[in-house]
Amino acid sequence: MKKKLVLLLIMAMVMLAFAACGTEKTKDPEGTPATGDDAKTGLAVITSTEKSVDAGEENGVAQVDSVVVAVTVDDAGTILKCAIDTAQTKIEISNEGKIVTPLDTVFVSKQELGEEYGMGELSSIGKEWSEQANALSDYVIGKTVDEVKGIALNETGGPADEDLAATVTIKIQGYIDAIEKAAANAQNLGAAADDKLGLGVVTTIAKSVDAAQEEGLAQAYTYYTATTFDADGVITSSIIDASQTNLNFTTEGKITSDINASYQTKNELGDAYGMKEASSIGKEWNEQADAFAKYIVGKTLDDVKGISLEAGVPTEEDLTSSVTIHVSDFISILEKANNMAK
Repeated sequence: MKKKLVLLLIMAMVMLAFAACGTEKTKDPEGTPATGDDAKTGLAVITSTEKSVDAGEENGVAQVDSVVVAVTVDDAGTILKCAIDTAQTKIEISNEGKIVTPLDTVFVSKQELGEEYGMGELSSIGKEWSEQANALSDYVIGKTVDEVKGIALNETGGPADEDLAATVTIKIQGYIDAIEKAAANAQNLGAAADDKLGLGVVTTIAKSVDAAQEEGLAQAYTYYTATTFDADGVITSSIIDASQTNLNFTTEGKITSDINASYQTKNELGDAYGMKEASSIGKEWNEQADAFAKYIVGKTLDDVKGISLEAGVPTEEDLTSSVTIHVSDFISILEKANNMAK
């Protein structure tokens, strides 16, 4: 009788142990609960100025095209969410070396332009650029980078696959390259697999100057963010970056910069950007942008818009030791990301 009782007790303990295993979340090496649906967040920017032209009888154009891609991927490298955009900045230059485009112009991305971009009427399938970019984004979800790189292209650079070609006819190699780069950059920053992914982009040219005794400068200053939001609109991960793409020109409107050069964002430049020595807190631009991106995790957009600023610089104690740069543009792109999130 005692043996039976002992046996029953042992069986009960085993069943309780199994039940505990089934309900208790496992933990990663750092002790954080692992939900099993974690996602890595990635952002990539690839910039080209090769379409720039000198001034002649007509105005020249300093043109900056930045392909921007945000992704979330799982641990196996499968794409969970994808957002594709392009910042196209055209700064007109006269044959007298003057900037013609108003310096207070704010350029929005192709996604934000939507039908105003004007591709729909010219497209053989009647689809606007934003519609085609979104179709490509949807198509790559569930695929690995290798599978995306394996998408066959036709002679014009569009997709050769009939199903994809029904919704996408634009050249896509540049977007494939950016998807690969974004996935390679992806990090575990707090996002979950079912979070919404938003991509925010905005460009200004306010620091451009006419040519005079020195060469002129056409500068496209663009801010980017890849940010994820949960079902309640709470930010779960964020990456913030920026680029300053500079093209010099003469008093005749001739571009002297190498229009075939390659460009890096501020995050990619890292210490080479050179802010650390001049910073009152000894932190580089990318370190400060990263600190701000981490600070806003767990907050809603309204919370972020409520951060106390003075002349664009945070005044809240939790931020002043890590962020002394202007963050107004950060907040602007975060709002755009929130509006575009899906």
